[in-house]
Amino acid sequence: MGKYDRDALEYHMRGRPGKIEVVPTKPVATQRDLALAYSPGVAAPCLEIKANPEDVFKYTARGNLVAVVSNGTAVLGLGNIGPLAAKPVMEGKGVLFKRFAGIDVFDIEIASENPDDVIRFCEMLEPTVGGINLEDIAAPGCFRIEQVLSERLDIPVFHDDQHGTAIIVGAALINALEIVGKKASTVRVVFNGAGASALATVVHLGRLGVRSSNILLCDSKGVIHEGREDLNEYKVPLAVKTKKRTLAHAIEDADVFIGLSVKGAVNKEMVASMASDPVIFSLANPDPEILPEEVLAVRDDAIIATGRSDYPNQVNNVLGFPFVFRGALDVRATGINADMMLAATHALAELARQQVPDTVRGAYEGSEMSFGKDYLIPKPFDHRVLFHVAPAVAKAAMETGLARRTLDLDEYEEQLRASLGPGREVMRWMTARARKISAKIIFPEGHNDTVIQAAARMVEEGICEPILLGRPPRVQEKAELLGVNLKGVEIVHPAACTDKRYEFAQTLFKRRARRGLTLAEAQWDLYKPIYFAASMLEAGEADAMVAGIEASYPETLRPALQVVGREDGIARVSGLYMLAFPGRELLFFADTTVNIDPDAETLRDIALQTAGFVQDLGIRPRVAMVSFSNFASNVHEESRQMATAVELVRAANPELEIDGEMQADTAIDEVKLRKVYPFTHLSGPANVLIFSRLSAANVAYKLLDQLGGADVIGPVLLGMAKPVHILQRGCDVEDVLNLATVAAVDWQARSAHI
Repeated sequence: MGKYDRDALEYHMRGRPGKIEVVPTKPVATQRDLALAYSPGVAAPCLEIKANPEDVFKYTARGNLVAVVSNGTAVLGLGNIGPLAAKPVMEGKGVLFKRFAGIDVFDIEIASENPDDVIRFCEMLEPTVGGINLEDIAAPGCFRIEQVLSERLDIPVFHDDQHGTAIIVGAALINALEIVGKKASTVRVVFNGAGASALATVVHLGRLGVRSSNILLCDSKGVIHEGREDLNEYKVPLAVKTKKRTLAHAIEDADVFIGLSVKGAVNKEMVASMASDPVIFSLANPDPEILPEEVLAVRDDAIIATGRSDYPNQVNNVLGFPFVFRGALDVRATGINADMMLAATHALAELARQQVPDTVRGAYEGSEMSFGKDYLIPKPFDHRVLFHVAPAVAKAAMETGLARRTLDLDEYEEQLRASLGPGREVMRWMTARARKISAKIIFPEGHNDTVIQAAARMVEEGICEPILLGRPPRVQEKAELLGVNLKGVEIVHPAACTDKRYEFAQTLFKRRARRGLTLAEAQWDLYKPIYFAASMLEAGEADAMVAGIEASYPETLRPALQVVGREDGIARVSGLYMLAFPGRELLFFADTTVNIDPDAETLRDIALQTAGFVQDLGIRPRVAMVSFSNFASNVHEESRQMATAVELVRAANPELEIDGEMQADTAIDEVKLRKVYPFTHLSGPANVLIFSRLSAANVAYKLLDQLGGADVIGPVLLGMAKPVHILQRGCDVEDVLNLATVAAVDWQARSAHI
């Protein structure tokens, strides 16, 4: 058995055999649900679709459903293994569609090697699906199948083995040529392999500007030249006039080699004979035509790509087909044309030149992640591919007349971002709100790599106007090393602001003089970035502050309290996290960060502060005071304290929906609240949970983050006189962006109240 064989067999048979299942998207829990899902209720959508066929996209899953169709005649590197043996691969294809683009798949294996049978089957299948992905069908039959189906069907048809490879190779080649300073119109390209993927890639490179006269194609019998009489109808157009007859001759002085053939087809001598700065895409799977280490043994100027994940620059079709179909389905395209494939290629090439977020870097520890010889194309697990490629494909479909539906591309991109998780949906509308009025947000740790990267993103995405504290030359130097453009980012060096620093120190001294602070100590504190940033906020030179990435929570909170202070009438500040779950309302947990063992009065303040924040977001709060007891079912000091807090909140704000003490499951279970505790003051399941102790709140949100499938956003600091929000130490770029967005929205809400 091979290296992964035993594990792969165990993986496929563990639990329920296979890799896929059908999951209902609507409830089927009651008799009423069943009547709506099937008989008699299902007749209504049937009749609507009968009257208007386009309504099939409104009432069924067709618009998000792709058929992966194969006859098993050319499976991966396994050859003609038949439809049954091909099924694990087709299921895997379905998993990739779902994982990377949210597209549902029926995998369909056909027991016929006759192209006409495949064509007729797909024609009859058209009413079921929104698109067809042809997979692992041998050449030359695959060419005719795709061509005929593309002409006859009114849905996208895409043979991934051809065009998926072509799209990704094209993107990698664009960037490789950029790095070596060569032009597509002048490079000499040699292919080894003349199957479906190679022939499609040759055509696609022509669209990118590579001249057909500069391409030599080799098959198992040598160079495909005009004198050969054994060429099929698909190879004849690619035959050229040349005296070269072997791969070894063809590759001499070539700029680019693209291998889509077999292991060991290329040797070191061939590589040594290539032109300067050769581009070598050795893509045979699982073993390439020549290994990267063999290339580097003779050429240190080569740029190399393979089809394998254990080397840089993996040419992986998963970067293409899910997102091509996503864009095509979402505009209800009638097909997939050359312009759509070109759009996907250019979108991938452009994305590889952008800064890579920490969330992607974390999935590929130890690999190079900046544009260059070892990073030509994005990684398969780069979530950004979805909202770069799909909109590009959709746009091309609309511009070339294949789209039956017009999209606002900016809105579409935001929808795709949100589809990556419930937390992203929350941040999508918060980001839209933050963009309405730009807030100036100050970051005391302006020299921090993560903060620098996040600041550039804030400007790029229009979230706010970031102000970084730090020595400008050092911050700029770090930005350049990170490949970040700080245009639009203000950098302030506190040590150079002598007059302002003394002015801030005087203000702090007056505020804290009767609390043991001397003027000298205040002047010394103002050399510290956290004090200077808080003073800028207090003086109105910034609208909000986000800090704490390099310090503990108390170390950041203490100076903020000393300089900015609490909101009028607030005795204690508190903290919350927002938790987003698929298919349910956003939840707010408090106090998760500040008050360790709050008394009833503090719990009142926490509840009122949290409810106020939720209201400012435009959400009606329903507050549950959470403990281990349901309405005095267990009498204990803690449960009595929570019940007392409820009464205190009602006295302070009679209009607020609040109840408790209650257990956490009771708080969010609508049926239990309605039937077991019909006296509750809550009109529905709680969306704000106030915990009796910090330990309980902290443990709850962290477990839901790690084990419960929640997207966690925060921490949000409540009760400060001005917007101050404290990061978790060591957080990533996305966390900084999210909290900056929260800070901007917080400032807007406060401004509306002024």
